[in-house]
Amino acid sequence: MATVSGLFDNYDDASRAVNELETAGIPRDDISIVANNSDEWYGRDRADVDESGAAEGAGTGAGLGALAGGAGGLLTGLGIMAIPGVGPVVAAGWLAATAVGAIAGAAVGGAAGGIIGAMTDAGVSEEDAHVYAEGVRRGGTLVTAKVNEAHASIAEDILQRSRRVDLADRRRSYSESGWDRFDESATPYTPEQAREERNRYTNVL
Repeated sequence: MATVSGLFDNYDDASRAVNELETAGIPRDDISIVANNSDEWYGRDRADVDESGAAEGAGTGAGLGALAGGAGGLLTGLGIMAIPGVGPVVAAGWLAATAVGAIAGAAVGGAAGGIIGAMTDAGVSEEDAHVYAEGVRRGGTLVTAKVNEAHASIAEDILQRSRRVDLADRRRSYSESGWDRFDESATPYTPEQAREERNRYTNVL
């Protein structure tokens, strides 16, 4: 098995990638999505969303909706949780569920450590995992899929044509501002900061 990941500045691009991955035959249990929700774009005016702990847990733990997914595809199972250093996120799939399990078992200090640990355990380099976590902190969306060899190139192509971020370029951009690695004790971005960060990159496309 291989792990194929993509960071997106635009949630719509990420959700299209998830739908394409499922259409290509990758089981939804092997796909995960984690999206910044600092401005509450998801859950606003939605009575069916479980927001348990999403706000108050931002610095200490996780509030969780139906992360395992639901009938009809992974995106129907989106839930809201909180990641220390990131704040509220919308998430579904194995990566988020693993992070929450790590917190429950006191294996790590917070959900961010759980996500980074889950990604490195799945074969993602620690250096890349920190960029992915920081990308979500700054307003982005992370899509990750565990795939067999037959699906690896297909998944890579789907994420690429869905306009995933060039990770080396993004790491360089973060580093130029003095960033070194994701810090789960950092103050989460405000909605305004997350929007500004997204616009910085999407406006140059």
